[in-house]
Amino acid sequence: MASRKKCLVLGLLAFLWAELGIEGKEEEEEQTCQLLGKFDLNGTTPANDSILEPVSAKCGGFNFRGFRWMKTMIHTIKEINERKDILPNITLGYQISDTCFTISKSMEAALVFLTGQEENKPSFRNSTGAMLAGIVGAGGPSLSVAASRILGLYYLPQVGYASTSSLLSDKYQFPSYLRTVASDKIQSEAMVQLIQHFGWVWIGTIAADDDYGKYGVKIFKEKMESVNLCVAFSETIPKVHSNEKMQKAIDAIRNSTARVIVLYASDIDLSPFMLEMVYRNITDRTRIASEAWIALALIAKPEYFPYFGGSIGFSIPRADILGLKEFLYDVHPGKDPNHVLTIEFWQTAFNCTWPNSRAPYNTEHRVNMTGEEDRLHAMSDKFYTGKEKLEDLKNTYLDVSQLRITHNVNQIVYSMACALDRLSRCEEGHWSYIPGNTCAYILIFEPWQLMYYLKTLKFTTHDGMRIEIDDNGAVTGNYDILNWQLDDNGEIAFVKVGEYIFTNSKFELVMIKNATIFWNTESSELPHSVCTDLCQPGTRKGIRHGEPICCFDCILCADGHVSREPGQRECEQCGEDYWSNAQKSECVLKEVEFLTYDEVLGFTLVILSIFGSLVVSAVTVVYVIYRHTPLVTANDRELSFLVQVSLVITLPSSMFFIGKPYNWSCMARQVSLALGFSLCLSCILGKTISLFLAYRISKSKTRLISIHPLYWKIILLISVVVEIGICTAYLVLEPPRVYKNMESQNIKIILECYEGSIEFLCSIFGMDVFLALLCFLTTLVARQLPDNYYEGKCVTFGMLVFFIVWISFVPAYLSTKGKFKVAVEIFAILASSYGLLGCIFAAKCFIILLRPKRNTDEIVGGRVPTVDKNIQLTSASVSRELNNTMVSTVRMSRVMGCMCPSELQWRYGSTSPFRWFPQQLPDVLE
Repeated sequence: MASRKKCLVLGLLAFLWAELGIEGKEEEEEQTCQLLGKFDLNGTTPANDSILEPVSAKCGGFNFRGFRWMKTMIHTIKEINERKDILPNITLGYQISDTCFTISKSMEAALVFLTGQEENKPSFRNSTGAMLAGIVGAGGPSLSVAASRILGLYYLPQVGYASTSSLLSDKYQFPSYLRTVASDKIQSEAMVQLIQHFGWVWIGTIAADDDYGKYGVKIFKEKMESVNLCVAFSETIPKVHSNEKMQKAIDAIRNSTARVIVLYASDIDLSPFMLEMVYRNITDRTRIASEAWIALALIAKPEYFPYFGGSIGFSIPRADILGLKEFLYDVHPGKDPNHVLTIEFWQTAFNCTWPNSRAPYNTEHRVNMTGEEDRLHAMSDKFYTGKEKLEDLKNTYLDVSQLRITHNVNQIVYSMACALDRLSRCEEGHWSYIPGNTCAYILIFEPWQLMYYLKTLKFTTHDGMRIEIDDNGAVTGNYDILNWQLDDNGEIAFVKVGEYIFTNSKFELVMIKNATIFWNTESSELPHSVCTDLCQPGTRKGIRHGEPICCFDCILCADGHVSREPGQRECEQCGEDYWSNAQKSECVLKEVEFLTYDEVLGFTLVILSIFGSLVVSAVTVVYVIYRHTPLVTANDRELSFLVQVSLVITLPSSMFFIGKPYNWSCMARQVSLALGFSLCLSCILGKTISLFLAYRISKSKTRLISIHPLYWKIILLISVVVEIGICTAYLVLEPPRVYKNMESQNIKIILECYEGSIEFLCSIFGMDVFLALLCFLTTLVARQLPDNYYEGKCVTFGMLVFFIVWISFVPAYLSTKGKFKVAVEIFAILASSYGLLGCIFAAKCFIILLRPKRNTDEIVGGRVPTVDKNIQLTSASVSRELNNTMVSTVRMSRVMGCMCPSELQWRYGSTSPFRWFPQQLPDVLE
């Protein structure tokens, strides 16, 4: 069994770098080269300042956290060496070097690992000559990057436990770098999801001026941009203190409206920034912390809580390491008097000096960047007494409640051991990277051979955690979401409020139900971090040129467009039957407008229509009762009844225009109106022709002008039949239909009747206009007939009213919209109907009912004595005589058959029977 050999380990302040070595039995070979100089890995400075050769940087201070990481690695190596299932017959060793958190020290340590510190030792050997297996560390991203550029040239495995920079995922630059912590790419995605979860859109960023901060913020900005979130400002914390740069970062926070700030920095860089925030008294800000400082007890001090309390961020999941606490307490310089770090730890922790110690110490205390006492190299006046107890100490070294990065150190050692174990168990014929499939020998393998096993490593740790390194050389990262809160003792506690875990081939943010999150705001409520408040429903975002997309104006949606959800970029247009409400937040059905029965206007028009129909019916009743009186019979009783029937059709037809339109009502309204007026005007035309003929008779001295009653009926029938024919063609070919008029008013749907063919409609009412025009012209000629009842003049006046109403209707109809347009048409129908009714029948009904003495043959017929040779015919008498023309002609034929025209003229003064009066006819007929 091989004896134990030490390995190389490198530690840097709060960070650790270690080298694993394996003892081999290989004989020393002949010396082939020697070193021209040596690095001072203890960090001491030569006394001669005039030396021209570069010297190692001097380290200062002591980091208890880094010392715990180192002890954890030693504890894990011892645990593995005691196990029989991993690397049997192989002993792991280590060698430790301090990087002092400087790039130059990291480079020195890397070169030492590659060349060997002793002159007579070849490359890839530690100071004892053991085989170099791999490098553990370093803790900081910049340190890992610097060392990996050298170690990668030799493909020497380097496994990090705390360097999360995404730059290290580039396998072209860092082919041999692996890590057991997730990349900042995953952390940035988690931060963005957390921001989205809480509804923040306006975020500031503060980053350390190194690879960790710069690349972390760079990826964070890219992720923010991909989900349309905005970065308000982005400033850096200087590595070397600069008042100007620090003030710039503080002013950005103070002047910005962003209330949530992402801090991408390590504890070393963050400490002076926190002191500056406290000095400037900047509160009411919420920090989203990176994994480097969210769970760091060194900076989580109660005096910082008013300024940094409520910070929320992502941390590596904590775990327990069996036996670690006891191992940490088992440290004493007496057990290992040559271990410089142990002596320095003891002296720093107990503020004393170990006897004969060469370890540095200083009684001049100052607070370093980590908040711990930093002591310059000097000897303390207080010496070791032997009464010092670790149990009395309160520092991060003995704090095992938050083992996060410490657990990563444990995983790294196990990862390296498992990879070496797989390499040692290789079976001949199953190795695909060497010709002949031969296996590598555990004591003399090449670095790239171990890299194969590390890159394909999959195993489960003793605590059940699954370790699997992906193609980028990192593990699938899970995070705990921690919140800074005060516990009952007034100390800052890291309260777990959620997780960011990998499930079902994707990452998922899971917040713990009923978990209380402390927000460091005036109201202790969720911070509100926006550039512009979210546009409410009814408005849309208006871009501000030259500003981030999170800064915008809220513009009210146009009419007919809505935005239902807050923060919509565009307003949506409502459907055809919909319109936006007053708030422009919902599409509502447009108001459907038509003239209804239950509104005042519609109800009034219905009353007028019914009243007119009742009046016409009353007139008809009067005419029926007094049908044998002279006044009724003298004015063509049959035509009068037909006129009344037509008015009964016309007046109620106006009610078809009221109410919700339907296709049948659209057809009925125009047809009933046209037929009603056609019948009415045809009958009036019969009357006006009688008056016209009477006027011609009064002017004629030579011959009889007469018209048979059958001809009136033929004229009436022809007019009505023509109108019916046109209406039938209209209804069959292009009937009216219901139409939704949306052009007149955007907010309303006007239900109206689309009249179909304009040509048919003009033909229908053109027929009525033609009849009305004939009526007017014939009555206009015959208006001069003398009469005790001026029917000719009344008909003329009635036709004037008819024309005035309908001529006025045209501009009024064209200038109105909606239901008022229909009301104008109904009013025209009623006005013209009432006009005809009043002009033709009002005076007759007045005489029949109120002046019955005037309803006699003498007055109605206008009879005069026979001696009066200047007799004039009246319209009423002519109507009676024309109605009795056939009877009189038949009776007179018996007399006139035996008389010659000259005798008729001699006895009666005229050959025209219309010049004979009833009182003379009996003598003739005898």
